[in-house]
Amino acid sequence: MLLIDLARTSAAVAADSARLAKVRHLAELLGRVGPDEAEIAIAYLSGELPQRQIGVGLAALRDLPEPRLAATATLLQVDTLLTRLKTQSGPGSQAARKALLTELFAALTGPEQAFLSRLVRGELRQGALDGVMIEAVAKASGTPAAEVRRALMLRGWLPAVGAAALSGGVEALRSFRLEVGRPVSPMLAQSAPSVAAALERVGGRAAIEWKLDGVRIQAHRSGDAVSVFTRTLDDITAQVPELVEAVGALPAADLVLDGEVIALRPDGRPEPFQVTSGRVASRTDVAGARRSTPLSVFFFDALRVGGADLLDLPDEARHAELARAVPAELITPRLVTDDAAEGEAFFKEVLRRGHEGVVVKSPQSPYAAGRRGAGWVKVKPRHTLDLVVLAAEWGSGRREGWLSNLHLGARDPVGGGFVMLGKTFKGLTDELLAWQTERFLTLADGPADGWTVTVRPELVVEIAFDGVQRSSRYPGGMALRFARVIRYRPDKTPEQADTVDTVRALLL
Repeated sequence: MLLIDLARTSAAVAADSARLAKVRHLAELLGRVGPDEAEIAIAYLSGELPQRQIGVGLAALRDLPEPRLAATATLLQVDTLLTRLKTQSGPGSQAARKALLTELFAALTGPEQAFLSRLVRGELRQGALDGVMIEAVAKASGTPAAEVRRALMLRGWLPAVGAAALSGGVEALRSFRLEVGRPVSPMLAQSAPSVAAALERVGGRAAIEWKLDGVRIQAHRSGDAVSVFTRTLDDITAQVPELVEAVGALPAADLVLDGEVIALRPDGRPEPFQVTSGRVASRTDVAGARRSTPLSVFFFDALRVGGADLLDLPDEARHAELARAVPAELITPRLVTDDAAEGEAFFKEVLRRGHEGVVVKSPQSPYAAGRRGAGWVKVKPRHTLDLVVLAAEWGSGRREGWLSNLHLGARDPVGGGFVMLGKTFKGLTDELLAWQTERFLTLADGPADGWTVTVRPELVVEIAFDGVQRSSRYPGGMALRFARVIRYRPDKTPEQADTVDTVRALLL
């Protein structure tokens, strides 16, 4: 199959707002894809690269060769070149990577270049999220969507599951099992504004657990072999020896556990998230990093214990198995209650200890791997700031033609002007996108680079975020975590925006 087929399908999916239409476009293409190309096609149309990272930054994609007039590049040819790009390392790798990138894009037409460029940048937002792609795979393969979801829960990667469905139908999907050593996609939580709202959503009595601001992990053990994976299914076993030792010391020799690792200060309060994430990401001098920044582990779910799969059991039964297999000091603290006041007090105590919030869990919820199951609801305090828009970036995929990604600044009361704190495109409705594009173009100030439009700092926008962390990426040395737009504030002038001192006071 040619890459142009995917580019055209991607454009059609982005142009159609109806879910059924998106499914139809995707299923039509998947019905024509070859067995050796299915995994690549599903990955690309899901906005992923099978190689994950290929070592190509945004700057390298701004100076592309002239496109070809005729489409001849196949999926296998493109995938092969991307794999070669990923494997470049050592002296001369930068030049080799540039040459391969030029070779790759010189073989593509204009639409193919645009499609692949967005894919490599991680910006192929066309509305083909997992739910849509699951339905498309089911339609193209003639299998029930429930069978695809079940297989995805166990395999953890939709392209592999989709390829199996297309080649072998239901029988191939049912061959997937929970295997020790092969991670499954973690269950995720929905959100609620309060503990009372969360309890109401899950139906009353529930378990309320600490929500730690650590790194989500999945620990697998078979005999003496222990493997540890992140929520993105990356293997970090060598980087977390404390966790490997803790799991290796447990009495059960065949298990899969869900939890978090976190760096704690001597007083038990958490280090900033970037300290934990930096420690987990470190691949050099792990022993030294362990001495300077030890990790603690807390488990909150059991997917397998003693060789028995627990995924379909209710939460309270899984937790009972967890409590039998793991000592109490390694289990995330929890409260079981139907009393909103008691739950709110528990929530406040968690915050007082410096943690992120709580997760409210229905006792009857099975483990919905890879999905935001209705049985888990997270509650976190919401911070808001009134910030000034400094620039905006042109969108891609469904947002192509609109100014989308906002550059946000806080007022500098000492030096004057505004200090950039980060970017966000989250929370923007179609109406806001249309309005702000028209408005920003009237406020354009200074040269544009084709990606970013600088604007006069006149618009104030209310931003919600989860916290502030240190960052060398922005001039103020800080960045907002999980920033999203609430609304524009036409009632406020830039002089009334929050100051950089206010933001600094929230620094973790």
